[in-house]
Amino acid sequence: MISTASVQVLLEYTGRGPTKARTLIGEDVVTVLLADTLTKGERKLVETGHSARILELRHDYQLAMRNDLVRIVERQLDRKVIAFMSQNHIDPDLAVEVFVLEPVEVV
Repeated sequence: MISTASVQVLLEYTGRGPTKARTLIGEDVVTVLLADTLTKGERKLVETGHSARILELRHDYQLAMRNDLVRIVERQLDRKVIAFMSQNHIDPDLAVEVFVLEPVEVV
């Protein structure tokens, strides 16, 4: 569910969602790995030497999507997200979204 919802958020914000997504859930960390994320226009800009600008643009998208992505994880796991980190890579075309969860208190 987290993978599917994350792809939908990227589709909503960028006009194209990744073609592959995988979510890994650890004790206090959730990692969403996304592949084939760039739009056709972004790929053309990369081909013409504008990779740095695409990474900046993707960072802007990540800041804008942050609250939506955090809500997905919190809703699905019924845990509070205390930190969100996001990064893109051009070649290969990958992105990662990392969510750090508030530790569960053991009684």
